[in-house]
Amino acid sequence: MRKTIELQMKMGEVSISEINFDLRSRDEITQLLIGLQAIYINHEIRDLIFDVLKEMIPKNTSPKNGRPGMTLWKIFVLGTLKLCCNWDYDKLLEIVNNHWNIRLMVGHPEYDRSWYALQTLRDNIALFTPDILDRINQIIVKYGHNLKGKKKDVELNGSCDSFVVETDVHFPTDINMLFDAARKMLIKIISLCDQLGLSGWRKGKFNITKTKRLFRDAQRKRKSTSKNQKTIDQRQELKIKAHLAYTDFVELIIFRIKEMISSIQSDDILTQFKIEEIERYVAHAERQIDQIHRRVVEGETIAHHEKVFSIFEEHTEWISKGKAGVPQELGLKVCVVKDQFGFILHHRVMQNETDDKIAVPIIIETKKRFPNLSSCSFDKGFHSPSNQNDLKKILDRVILPRKGKLSRENREIEGSEEFKEARRKHSAVESTINALENHSLDRCRDHGLYGFKRYIALAVVARNIQILGVTLQIKEVTRKKKDEKKRLRLAA
Repeated sequence: MRKTIELQMKMGEVSISEINFDLRSRDEITQLLIGLQAIYINHEIRDLIFDVLKEMIPKNTSPKNGRPGMTLWKIFVLGTLKLCCNWDYDKLLEIVNNHWNIRLMVGHPEYDRSWYALQTLRDNIALFTPDILDRINQIIVKYGHNLKGKKKDVELNGSCDSFVVETDVHFPTDINMLFDAARKMLIKIISLCDQLGLSGWRKGKFNITKTKRLFRDAQRKRKSTSKNQKTIDQRQELKIKAHLAYTDFVELIIFRIKEMISSIQSDDILTQFKIEEIERYVAHAERQIDQIHRRVVEGETIAHHEKVFSIFEEHTEWISKGKAGVPQELGLKVCVVKDQFGFILHHRVMQNETDDKIAVPIIIETKKRFPNLSSCSFDKGFHSPSNQNDLKKILDRVILPRKGKLSRENREIEGSEEFKEARRKHSAVESTINALENHSLDRCRDHGLYGFKRYIALAVVARNIQILGVTLQIKEVTRKKKDEKKRLRLAA
């Protein structure tokens, strides 16, 4: 049984509209809660968001029967709170069980000491989908435009840029990824054999320890920096010997695992799923063994397209953006479009895509969501001759600097005051990106490509709600100052 909100208030429960916040606070918790309160008390916006949230409920779930789960409002509050404050689930659990205003926001009376469980938070926040969050974001942005006093026919001026969101992985080398694969396939096969009552892996834990010892030994055998060729050759020989001892032992483990899997005859779906998982780690291990042999023994350089940068987060890319002090980043690029009011209109996760390939598609997608988008600024990375022409067909004004030597016509365009002013304002998108990185998009803690996309979408929604809260906070502080000045003037 799943509800959007509890229609019947409990004894001692405070109405969300009556929760008071310290308007002097600059903390993101207060800003987000003010934004959430504004959404809740606006029945039109709340109903629109709840209609979208209802799609999170599985179709076979009865709204009347069964054990009651968390309300959709609670999930929405806690999900946005987690991403806005850049918390992990342990931190979220501690805060939601003890923070007074947050407990009031999700509907707990003062005397209610009911606690949340860690797995409850994980399972419920995972119900969000990127599509649901994208539609909620459109509702929130349009509401935010109304709060900012934007009229319906006012044009939106966008700024577009990309940045890297890192995946939660360690630095990849072929030998440490081989150890990851060997460790996981050993753990999985030991667990499966214990479940099925099969013998043969009594020394399984010892094999993990030995694999790690051989891995460390290979890791310590580095290339010699000596100028003596004999010393260089001796060091290379030791390096090859250590790597071969490591890969030979893992190959022996793989052989034994394949033998064990072939002897298992079971139609159980769970067993078959576990076997497929083990085979996936075996395939990773075999690939890494092949690459180690080619690199260390044969002296071959492995092509970039053959490399995998994580066996757990396989969507991870090696990205070099040329930043000072940051030679590479491991993750995926995300492109965002913001407007002149600071709201993030749209975002897109870029898989094996460069900035110049994403410029036109993301503007088309943004234009569908916000038809009033009339102009957008970019940096040089988005330039291509086709992009210049295609964007002019979509937007009234395109601020996209060209690369290389400019023609007289293009020099006049980019030298105009209008173009220069738009370029100066473009830097505001860097502020938006920095805010997103400070509010959880420095590193994605969710697993898998789907989890990555959900994490990004939820962070964008949380950021826009925080901007709502800041807008309302400033308005209320300004109003109170005016009232105070009026009171003093009347008293005099």
